[in-house]
Amino acid sequence: MARHAADEDMTTALAIFVKTPGHSPLKTRLATVIGEDAALTFHRLASAAVAGVARAAQPLITPYWAVAEADDAAHAAWPDFPTIWQGEGGLGTRMHHVLETLLSRHGSVLLVGADVPQLTSGQLTRAAQALAEPPVAFVFGPSTDGGFWLFGSNTPVQLAIWQSVRYSQGDTCLALRRALPGTGRILELPVLTDVDNADDLPRVLGALGRLPEALPAQCALAEWMKLQLAGSPTA
Repeated sequence: MARHAADEDMTTALAIFVKTPGHSPLKTRLATVIGEDAALTFHRLASAAVAGVARAAQPLITPYWAVAEADDAAHAAWPDFPTIWQGEGGLGTRMHHVLETLLSRHGSVLLVGADVPQLTSGQLTRAAQALAEPPVAFVFGPSTDGGFWLFGSNTPVQLAIWQSVRYSQGDTCLALRRALPGTGRILELPVLTDVDNADDLPRVLGALGRLPEALPAQCALAEWMKLQLAGSPTA
């Protein structure tokens, strides 16, 4: 049976931002310390963990891979979920593009990276439910480095706002919050650590270990991280 557009408008899209191994450099700061092969393994396992959480949040959440590259071969490397292209330009421009694209199909949109494998389906569900209830218009998941691991919205955000923010700074999350229009309430999720460099690995491993019900993909990543941090050979 065909799905009515009105039904889809009530759903929340989740865009998981990824780069495709072999098509783009990835986790470059992490790779300088642990090596390119280990950084690639982390990216693969962390992406799988985030995907597992997204699946656990279905059907309230409709997951997508937001792929950095435009070519078909890169998109084919990301199975299970539909893919969309991030678009060109800096991070703010690409987040604007993905948000606009998915808001044309869904009532609200969540943007996350593939480097927060300790997130939970409960956090995604909370964000989606909040965006379905006025007056909440935006959701933030702040990260320990001053950025954000999740951004959610049920309304378009002007490109100029996205481009006014300096990313990968200690005040990135605060700057975007201040730049948003004051017409909607903001929900804040718990602070998490996203993995940008090797110093973040122990914090994320600890967070994975504290999960009350870790998913299999999260457990697989945690086991690999234990070996990596112990200096043992990795898969």
